[in-house]
Amino acid sequence: MSIRKIHTEKAPAAVGPFSQGCIAGGYLYLSGQGGFRPEDGKVVPGGVKAEAEQLMQNIKAILEEAGADFSNVVKANCYLLDMADFGAFNEVYEKYFISRPARTCVAVKELPLGIQCEVEIVAYLK
Repeated sequence: MSIRKIHTEKAPAAVGPFSQGCIAGGYLYLSGQGGFRPEDGKVVPGGVKAEAEQLMQNIKAILEEAGADFSNVVKANCYLLDMADFGAFNEVYEKYFISRPARTCVAVKELPLGIQCEVEIVAYLK
């Protein structure tokens, strides 16, 4: 099995020793995406809804680079800094994940670089 790395300038560059995503065995495994702007890597202002919108745009760009879209997503793992933001986050999430993939959503103690939410996905490409 070969593994192909995915990278697009339309999403923020990885901020550590990892790639935006990898394709293996017909699946795209996407690294967690936060509300970072692709052009400068800074977090968008405006709170959890603004961050969720930006991270969805980042996911969309990487999916497109892999020849896919949100309908290909089979699993989403969502991380929130505060579960009080669950409703606001879901307002954004449901606009993009209309196919309703399997999902986990948990609150965590801390997220990288001060972000309030993060999403990682697995998409089926065949």
